[in-house]
Amino acid sequence: MEKLDNRTKWSYSIGATGRDAAYALVSMYLMTYIQYTMKLTVAQFGVISAIIVICLIWDAINDPLMGIIIENCHFKAGKYKPWILAGSVLNAAVILALFTIRPEGWGFVVFFGISYLLWGMTYTMNDIAYWGMLPSLSSDAGERNILVTLMSIFICIGQFSVAGIVPTVIAGNAVNAYRITALIVALCFIGFQMITVLGVRERHHEAAEHADALSLKDMFKIFTRNDQLIPAGIASLLFNIGTNLLLMFGMNFFYFEFGYSEGGNLVFLFTVMYGLGTLLSQIAFPFFTKGMTRRQILRLITIVIGTGYLILLLTGYILPKSRLLINISGFVIFFCQGLFNLVLLVMLNNTIEYDEYKFHERHDSIISTVRSFSAKVSTAINQGIVNLVLIISGIYAISQSVSALEVKAGTGEMSSQEVLTLADQYISGATGGQLFVLRLGITLIPFIALVAAWLILEKKYKIDEKEYERICSELKK
Repeated sequence: MEKLDNRTKWSYSIGATGRDAAYALVSMYLMTYIQYTMKLTVAQFGVISAIIVICLIWDAINDPLMGIIIENCHFKAGKYKPWILAGSVLNAAVILALFTIRPEGWGFVVFFGISYLLWGMTYTMNDIAYWGMLPSLSSDAGERNILVTLMSIFICIGQFSVAGIVPTVIAGNAVNAYRITALIVALCFIGFQMITVLGVRERHHEAAEHADALSLKDMFKIFTRNDQLIPAGIASLLFNIGTNLLLMFGMNFFYFEFGYSEGGNLVFLFTVMYGLGTLLSQIAFPFFTKGMTRRQILRLITIVIGTGYLILLLTGYILPKSRLLINISGFVIFFCQGLFNLVLLVMLNNTIEYDEYKFHERHDSIISTVRSFSAKVSTAINQGIVNLVLIISGIYAISQSVSALEVKAGTGEMSSQEVLTLADQYISGATGGQLFVLRLGITLIPFIALVAAWLILEKKYKIDEKEYERICSELKK
């Protein structure tokens, strides 16, 4: 197999930093920004929640359509690079608008609906092209493992830079803090993706170059004929549901468990655990793959993840309400989820060679959309769960009192310290039942989803290490 040159390897991997920082800002903090800085009625917040779900479902459908467009285009600059660059520039502009333009009431709802739809579509342009490029760079199992690991390290750096810093700077001056953060992240998105565009040397595959133009019918045929892509795709959907809920509930969990003024700092510490756990899992992944099969890795980490969620569930009820215990359990969960994600990425990418072996066609962009499709659908499901819990439990109503304070801080009517003091008073009024609902949302539902993902891969996915090596050997012949 052809080895990757260092320029391509590093340019591709480093480029992930800015794009995942941008995605983390929107996926983790856009709803928190709205919840804690915009004065919206329950009806308006509910409509925004519905808009997000509808847009994400459309976006999930749009992913394979974008894959067809990329698959059928062959630019002089490369198959993927033009889409990577255009998507990053357009998406950066939309992100800046989402965190800067602030109409009131239903005017904001309309503005948000249009902007969020554009955000999803422009990010898809970049996302499908970027991930579609990965399997095309190398089919060598060792090279691909190294590339996935290296890229995932920079993904972790990008996500952590946003997830860790934002909670520490927003409380008490959220409106201005989000605006400045959005500008910095948007510029980083474009800058880091330029590294990929200028540095990567695209490879050309004969099977892909001579393939006929694809239609929607062809796309669905590619999905349904691949009996290994289907279980891997379903497992990816369940995995994303399981991993995202903990982060999406995180801000509200720490605010309502420990107070508004202290919650931001605790979110930062928990995010450090997220960053360390995920980063160390990327570093440890090659060592795990040397001594264990992917199937063995999944069995082990599913058990450990279950232990971590159980500790998190019981902390403050049966176990002491210890910040140390929460952070330790978080580190364990994030480390194991990082390993799970890497194994799943390899499994999904390996179905490309499997499809080429069985049907003598290669469709990197089309099959790679399954990862993005599952991420978008899972985010829609998670957003619906989170917002429904916030509204039904009454936590959203309490957070709107805090939002009114942040709006006043943004116009200079209140100081940051006044906001923090009054916000703590509002949040302390939450009942034990409301807090327990949040705890179930970040522990029980994610664990059930992750176990379901593991069971599907255990029972239905058959491309193990030996089988993949045999397939690549046959393709080489």
